[in-house]
Amino acid sequence: MLTSQGKEGNSNCWKDNDHIIDLRKKRGVLKDKILKVVLTGFGSGFVPFAPGSAGAAAGIPVYLALSFLRWPYYLTALIVVTCLACYVCHEAKRIFDEDDPPCVVVDEIVGFLWVMFLVEPTLLRVIWGYILFRFFDIGKIFPANYIQSKLRGGYAIVMDDVVAGIYGNIFLSIMMRFGKL
Repeated sequence: MLTSQGKEGNSNCWKDNDHIIDLRKKRGVLKDKILKVVLTGFGSGFVPFAPGSAGAAAGIPVYLALSFLRWPYYLTALIVVTCLACYVCHEAKRIFDEDDPPCVVVDEIVGFLWVMFLVEPTLLRVIWGYILFRFFDIGKIFPANYIQSKLRGGYAIVMDDVVAGIYGNIFLSIMMRFGKL
């Protein structure tokens, strides 16, 4: 169905309403596909065994890409990424029809980035950061367990991983200070 749009007398502004609706549907499908790529850590969340561990591993190249930033810029990027992760994780419920689907691992990526805050990248530090993050993420030590049970939506999915990441960062910093990392 064609209709005239625009100012009176402007016969050059014709729009096909069915075409507009079709474009909106296509945009919605494209948005959901992009969100799925982000939510699943570029597909790492579809690994059949331990998708959270695969998601945290997907955080390593993201960390390496950000590691060249001076700490104020890294922290700014980290806060922005955390906020974006909360938003996309909120959308996960709509897309996957679950509160916290196992394939959603962007929260693991964000948590790993928190572990590595103020940490110069070396192989040993990245390995220990990964191990510490997985330990604290799986353990859900207070207040991570409390946060996950009290918050809703994307905040519940992401913020417990932020807490695990902060715990991991504290322990990694202690190891770097008193150890040989």
